[in-house]
Amino acid sequence: MIRYDLKCACGCEFDAWFKDSAAFDALKAAGQVVCASCGSTDVKKALMAPRVATSRKSAKTRSEAPSEGAAAVGALSAPTDPELAKKLKDLQDYLTRNSDDVGSAFPEEARRIHYGEADKRQIHGVASPEEARELTEEGVPIAPLPLSSRRAN
Repeated sequence: MIRYDLKCACGCEFDAWFKDSAAFDALKAAGQVVCASCGSTDVKKALMAPRVATSRKSAKTRSEAPSEGAAAVGALSAPTDPELAKKLKDLQDYLTRNSDDVGSAFPEEARRIHYGEADKRQIHGVASPEEARELTEEGVPIAPLPLSSRRAN
């Protein structure tokens, strides 16, 4: 797994984990690397300093990186700014109101839509980190809902 600092054309900066650099390139080319704030796909890698372990504490921090099954799109911690929290909640509400909830059938339904076996539509539901990784590797376009109430972030 590799973590990149990313920067959107709107000025937002965030980080995301990818299987490897080729996975980032493939997702970027497919328009699947998206700014969580504005929805733009005009996202580029930001300048980063390498992380070098110099002590046991640093080595421990490195070991806390996401496991192989981590989502490949990125993650947000719970915001401390009330205005940002409200905007993220509004975004989640909009996305769930304008898509079909397929629950735990999300991986199967996302594949069916991607492969043309079901009507094309927006869906949301639940997928394990492993299922999300598999969908991403297959090229099925997915993205996590911001601060989903379905699970603790």
